[in-house]
Amino acid sequence: MKRKAKIDKDQCVACGCCVKVCPKSAIKVPNGICAVIDEKLCVGCGKCVKECPASIIELREVQK
Repeated sequence: MKRKAKIDKDQCVACGCCVKVCPKSAIKVPNGICAVIDEKLCVGCGKCVKECPASIIELREVQK
């Protein structure tokens, strides 16, 4: 199974820390309110999980 990052959108404050560390540029903050992950680009490396100061990003297994 592959892993993909998931953001708790209700808790995200759009600080951009995850955007800066994503090696595939899979994370954007398009509306200035919440980060959004492009699942097609996400490789499940977990760098965003470690960088998030609010600890609201997790890696989840996805079927593929």
